[in-house]
Amino acid sequence: MRRPRRADTDLAVASVVLAWIPAVLLLERGTGLLGQLALGAVTWVLLVTLLRREQPLVQAQTAVVIGFATLVEYTFSPLLEVYVYRLGTVPAFVPPGHGLVYLAALALGRSPIVRRHARGLVLAAVLGGGAYSLWGLLLSPRLDVLGAFWYLCLLGFLRWGRSRLLYVGALGVVTYLEVLGTWIGTWTWAAQDPTGLVAIGNPPSVAAGGYGWFDLAAVLAGPGLLGWALRMRARGRSRPQRARSSRASTASWSRPLVVRAPAPAVSAGPPSMPVIRPPASSTTGTRAAMSQAASWGSAATSTAPSATSMWDQKSP
Repeated sequence: MRRPRRADTDLAVASVVLAWIPAVLLLERGTGLLGQLALGAVTWVLLVTLLRREQPLVQAQTAVVIGFATLVEYTFSPLLEVYVYRLGTVPAFVPPGHGLVYLAALALGRSPIVRRHARGLVLAAVLGGGAYSLWGLLLSPRLDVLGAFWYLCLLGFLRWGRSRLLYVGALGVVTYLEVLGTWIGTWTWAAQDPTGLVAIGNPPSVAAGGYGWFDLAAVLAGPGLLGWALRMRARGRSRPQRARSSRASTASWSRPLVVRAPAPAVSAGPPSMPVIRPPASSTTGTRAAMSQAASWGSAATSTAPSATSMWDQKSP
């Protein structure tokens, strides 16, 4: 079986995400909170499955995008009500959905087919995004100033961003997502921001310009998150080794003590260096002095003891 080429894999990832977006939005229409939870679980499974083929850095960057996007969602939807979901709360499939959108934009941007036409696609993004933002300012049923602002953000990311093709992919995927989501009724944008100064279309015309900030967060925080994860993994691996070492040490001390006789000394032969004897340890050919009591066969013996004086004795 032929292993898929990189181009095939990237286009397959983008195709799966683009197919899942309308599916989950349509399934969500007639469900409650439990249905949203089920769709969220399936979306998480899909995201994890697609991320298993990615490099660790891409996985870390996707995690950063999910965290940052979730913070933005709960701030601008339930809190500020810049846009409102159908049930009034952020659906469970939205956080992993942001990860899927980022992964699809990344896959499109690195696809060899897209890279071969990079210059033309960047130009098309600039012209197409500009036309869409002008439509929001001049022709849309609702004035869309936010979309024009996000178009300026898109131009900035295309000019100074790390991956222009990623933003090109994001323009296509995010525009597709926003048009479907608002058309189906999964969420609705407010006519103005909380200050009442910025008019907002439903949806804003170039929402992908705002998505560039998610990628910027991923670029800045992704390597740090990956380094932290690797350190935690290394620490987790070292703990079982220390535990095994501790158990082995405890087992060795718990065994009964056994007295063993020392091994007999084995002569290693004459010393490699001459031993210098002290003068008192040798004689010059005569016998050394010995105790008389320890000498056998002496020539002179002691005489028998005798009294030197006599005392008068009386007979009884």
